[in-house]
Amino acid sequence: MTILETKNLRKIYGSGEAEVRALDGVDIQVEKGEFLAVVGTSGSGKSTLLHMLGGLDRPTSGEVFVDGRNIFSFKDEALTIFRRRKIGFVFQNYNLVPVLNVYENIVLPIQLDGQRPDKAYIGQIIETLGLEKKLQNLPSNLSGGQQQRVAIARALAAKPAIILADEPTGNLDSRTSQDVMGLLKVTSQKFTQTIVMITHNEEIAQTAGRIIRIEDGRVRSAHAADRG
Repeated sequence: MTILETKNLRKIYGSGEAEVRALDGVDIQVEKGEFLAVVGTSGSGKSTLLHMLGGLDRPTSGEVFVDGRNIFSFKDEALTIFRRRKIGFVFQNYNLVPVLNVYENIVLPIQLDGQRPDKAYIGQIIETLGLEKKLQNLPSNLSGGQQQRVAIARALAAKPAIILADEPTGNLDSRTSQDVMGLLKVTSQKFTQTIVMITHNEEIAQTAGRIIRIEDGRVRSAHAADRG
């Protein structure tokens, strides 16, 4: 089942000689439960693609379908609600609320939507990510790896259609990076969670099930990750 799809996605900045085609006709499909890595150098268009997939920015032309809905058919307020319910984000800088403890950060998106957290499901996530003894801690009392675990838990909590991870190990040392990637892979499998990860790190990308390479705003290749 295709859970995420783009059709001829374009994002153009400027015009004439100053025109920059950040995305130049991108077509991708992501199946439910798939763990996809999008790799590319700085300026390749991968971050622009992530912003489009998450509805954080609107394309010049083209379409993005999440769970069967064209997200850019929504007006801004409706798009915000859809994004909160259907898309989880994991950022390089964690983006935790400093005055809220770990548990409060995890359930925040659900509460913002006026819903009640599924306590049993949240408990599973917390256990899977090894956060049971940290629930009352503020983010400032956590290591970078622990903060990223909280960010992953928060992204999973609302049972989104997709999780978008933007350089999720960018601020972590190599050992912690491997730990976090292992947890992303485990959560993808355990909760049948679709994950699209942006990274410039080839080694990190191999953790995913499939890799798409983007250059100059276009998809240049797509292949299964090398398990060797």
